[in-house]
Amino acid sequence: MGTRRKSRELTLQMLFQLDMGKQDVEQVRRSFWSERKEMDESVRDFADDIFRIATERSAQIDEMIEKHAANWKLDRMAAVDRNLMRAAVAEFIGFPKTPAPVIINEALEIARKFSSPEALNFINGVLDSVSKDLAQQKQT
Repeated sequence: MGTRRKSRELTLQMLFQLDMGKQDVEQVRRSFWSERKEMDESVRDFADDIFRIATERSAQIDEMIEKHAANWKLDRMAAVDRNLMRAAVAEFIGFPKTPAPVIINEALEIARKFSSPEALNFINGVLDSVSKDLAQQKQT
């Protein structure tokens, strides 16, 4: 597994922990990394960057996901799916030089590992729509 894929998986896990637990962002970050002291620094740095963007811009990211999720509210989505999409949208925002299809494909590969097969089309559709919306916003 590549370092970026590993970072993306770790980001999903941190966002999931934040979503499910009763901890704030810094508590999640501290407890998460305290259990992974031997992690490669480049893997940790990229995961931390995506996590930071996802948490700092959470309201904007959640709004974008709901806008493109055709009558789905975030609280009705599976926790893995919503946090995977949050991480991908954070990467769209924070790393605009990474091609959107790469981010979407990575999200789908991670979904194959952590989510249900039925979720793949939903995640793909939402992320594709969000990426097109962001690309259109850049042009205007």
